Order: sequence, then structure tokens, then C-alpha cells
Amino acid sequence: MTYSQFRNEQESFLSTHGTIKYIDKGKGDVIVLLHGVPTSGWLYRKMIDTLAITHRVIVPDMLGFGSSDSPKGYDIYEPKEHAKRLLALMDALKIAQWNHVFHDAGGLWTWELLKLAPQRVQNLVILNTIIYESGFKPPIRFTKGFIARCIIALYSNWISTNAMLKGLFKSGLVDDDIMDKEAIEGYKKPLLEGKTKAMYQFFSNTCNLLPNYSRVIKSLKIPKLLIWGKHDEFLVLEKMKEQVIHDLKLDSKNIHEIEAKHFIQEEQPDQITNLIGDFLNT
Repeated sequence: MTYSQFRNEQESFLSTHGTIKYIDKGKGDVIVLLHGVPTSGWLYRKMIDTLAITHRVIVPDMLGFGSSDSPKGYDIYEPKEHAKRLLALMDALKIAQWNHVFHDAGGLWTWELLKLAPQRVQNLVILNTIIYESGFKPPIRFTKGFIARCIIALYSNWISTNAMLKGLFKSGLVDDDIMDKEAIEGYKKPLLEGKTKAMYQFFSNTCNLLPNYSRVIKSLKIPKLLIWGKHDEFLVLEKMKEQVIHDLKLDSKNIHEIEAKHFIQEEQPDQITNLIGDFLNT
């Protein structure tokens, strides 16, 4: 699938802050696939069709990412605001409950969503996501201000964007040769379109003052599956593993460390899809 084809399959939802694009495919129990920063629903393109054989799959581009709008301002990209918009999308689709899969900064938006409406999520699938500060090693952090905004804005420049993505995938994949021109296009085009405001908010705000979600994490009583790229340099499970297993009350059979780095959907999509299918069908 090309990125143009992916965009052609997306539908639109008008949120209070702008249009959110999303994929809606398949029938049955609902699975939401939530990306992080600086990605979009494109991250899950290798998994959608397989999951849609047995489920209805919703894959949003959160506001400020992918095909969705990138309105002015920065506070609208705070984690709680992302969570509110995702709930609004699900309300518009008349989806009362769903299975929730999330990655990277999608963890922040998910913990906020679970604070607001824990009854909406039936099962939780955790993919290399932000949980605790001890395992959080972002590739960049900025101090808020003019200089940071200028640096982030450079990611809309063709040369800077290529260099940033090359470095990101070199650090985030065991073998970055799997990323051909077509695959990279889906990550590059939104940046060239100027989708950088949400990135600025994340790298200059959230990264410097990571919220503490231990209370909501400890309170979750729903089934949980953890799938983690064991070689991730950005989110290091080993540094928080004991606390994560304890606080999430993870069953050992639902903990899977796989041969991958950070972007596990690029490296091991079939393995992840099979693990999710087995988990949801038990």
C-alpha cells in the first residue's frame, strides 16, 4: 500500500479543534490502534487488514499528526486534550467499548483516557509505550521557547526531515534497511506539510515534565497484554520492568519481549498481530 492509497481509505471526523482522519475497516468487536510521536496511523498499515478479518479496526491520526489537521496553538496538543478528542471520535462512531492498542506517546493519551472513562476500554494491549520516567529515554528534549520552535519547524524542510527520519529509524529499528522509499513517504509527507506543532508540545513540554500516571495504572482491572521490542533504546523496559509488571498486575503469559527495537509494528507486524489475536480470543 502506498501512502496515497492509505490516505484515500481514511474518513473524517470534525473535532472541536479540527478534522481528525481515521481508518475504519472490518466488522465485529472493535480494536483501536493508537500511534505515538512523530508517527501516525501509517505505523499500523501492515497490521490493519489482518486484524480487520475478525474485528472492526479504528486507526486514527491524532490531531497534529498524519493526515489530520494541525491547528495553531500548543495547549490543544496536551495529553488530556488528545484523550478527549479520541473519546469524542468513538462517541461519534457510536462505539461504547473497544480493545485498545497503543504505542509510544500514545501511552500518555491512553492513561489520560483511562482517567476520564475507564469503562470504555475492554482489553489493553501495550506496545513499547511511555509508562514511567525510569524507562523513558526520548531521542530529543527541548526547553520551551523560540529556539525550540525554530528547530522543530526545520523538520518541515526536505533536507532536515530526511536527516531526522534517517536517524530516528537507525536508532529505532534493528535493521533500518526494511524502510524503503514508499514506507518512509508515510512518515515524511506529514512533516513536509508542516505537522510539527504537536511534536513541539511533546518534546518541549511533556518530555521535560512527564506526568505520573501510577494511580490510574494501578487501578486498572481489565485484561492486559504487553508486547515490547527488547532492544528499544527510547523506552527501556528493563529499567522499569519490575514496577510495570507489579503495578499493571501482568500475568506472565501476557508478557512478550520480541526481537525488535522501538518501531515494532515495522519489524514484527505478523508476530504482534498473532499475539493480539490469541489474547483477544482467549
